[in-house]
Amino acid sequence: MKTLMVALAFVLSLQGFCLAADDAEIKALRQQVEELKERVKTLEQALAPVMEQQLTAQRVRQQQVKARERMSKDTEIYSRAQIREIESLYQVANQKWQTEEGKNSLKELIKKYDKANRTGCATLYLGQMSEGAEKEEFLNKAIADFSDCWYGDGVQVGAFARYILADYYRGANQSEKADELFKQLNQQYPDAIDHSGKLLAGPQ
Repeated sequence: MKTLMVALAFVLSLQGFCLAADDAEIKALRQQVEELKERVKTLEQALAPVMEQQLTAQRVRQQQVKARERMSKDTEIYSRAQIREIESLYQVANQKWQTEEGKNSLKELIKKYDKANRTGCATLYLGQMSEGAEKEEFLNKAIADFSDCWYGDGVQVGAFARYILADYYRGANQSEKADELFKQLNQQYPDAIDHSGKLLAGPQ
């Protein structure tokens, strides 16, 4: 009997040793998993800016394709000489931003070539240059008449005009008008960008 008891005690001690060994292995594995999670998290954080840059570049390229498609339609309406004049009138404002000469050049462009893609950009430019009721008038005109126009960098007039006008309304404490424009922006132009390539849609 004594021998049996000694043998039983020995077996129990071996089981305890195995259990202790198993616990140690489990703890080690858990530690390895936690370390791996931290490494993955660190890697994701490091790659996030690169991935965002790639997504932004891809989004900009897609919008620029649409811009070129719209610009090409002007050749179906206007002659080469007219397109050169359109561009010339437009570039006056680019070179002389916020000057009367620049504004007058844009107004002449709008008056003479009301179907051109650049005219939509010109109208939006005037909205950005103006203040108060005149600002509101030009931006609403850009939205109503030129939403399908584009800047060469992939910015769509319809989307950007809504964004600027909504921001103006918000500053003027006209939140309902602002909210409606932001709603249109999110629903109708989910992929629209600003001149830096940043999405315009999203929580405002």
